[in-house]
Amino acid sequence: MTENVHVNWKTVQINSGSRTTLNDHVATEYPLTIYLNGKEFATIVCTPTDLQDMIIGFLASEGIILFADEITDLTIDRDRGFAHVTIRKSLEDYEHDHSKRFIGSCCGKSRQFYFKSDVKTAKTITSKMKVTASECFSLMKKMQTASTHFRDTGGVHNAALCTRDQLITIRTDIGRHNALDKIYGHILAQRIPLHDKLIVFSGRISSEALLKAAKIGTGIVVSKSAPTDLALKLAEDLGITAIGFVRKEKMNIYTHPYRIRNDLS
Repeated sequence: MTENVHVNWKTVQINSGSRTTLNDHVATEYPLTIYLNGKEFATIVCTPTDLQDMIIGFLASEGIILFADEITDLTIDRDRGFAHVTIRKSLEDYEHDHSKRFIGSCCGKSRQFYFKSDVKTAKTITSKMKVTASECFSLMKKMQTASTHFRDTGGVHNAALCTRDQLITIRTDIGRHNALDKIYGHILAQRIPLHDKLIVFSGRISSEALLKAAKIGTGIVVSKSAPTDLALKLAEDLGITAIGFVRKEKMNIYTHPYRIRNDLS
């Protein structure tokens, strides 16, 4: 199997009353089942690109690993849709805690929504990084320009790890959370320092997306889409600057606005 993000599909299109047959680009949806230490762990429906990055990022996000080198073996059978991962530690403690709610007393009421795995892995961000409004607009434009897969299909999300003035890497997936996991996995595999990095994102800033950003460790999330209220409560708690609706020359800074300087007035 090749890393195809889309397939050609014979389509009948009706446009202003005219009927045309054409080949449309349709985003690929690919189920990948992860076996962890010999046991079936999870099936992720994803775009079949950068799968190793996604697996590493997913396992880190779930609290299974902290570093990429905790994985002793990782093989992917693309044709059958299986990934076999071996890590050094036992999964007994994780299996006991997985998906159980944790009600905490620290910092903010929103933390009662954490899963136990989130409590172990979500970081309170103390980043001193600051950017300008024009840099946010520029990075969003660069990500959209680089996203040929979205232009081809309209059916994928993108996440980019950036400095103030350039994209370091961009990852694409039908699932916005998968795109963030791919970024996380790349960061861990390459040991990229994050003190001067931010995330630019095409998807909605949900609570899950916000928690993934906290686990990654970046202090600024820039999205062209909307946030949810729980995501913003978590962003307030965790010290993350959440920015939404970044389009043309408008954007909304929802939390910790001190990191963004307006240089457009």
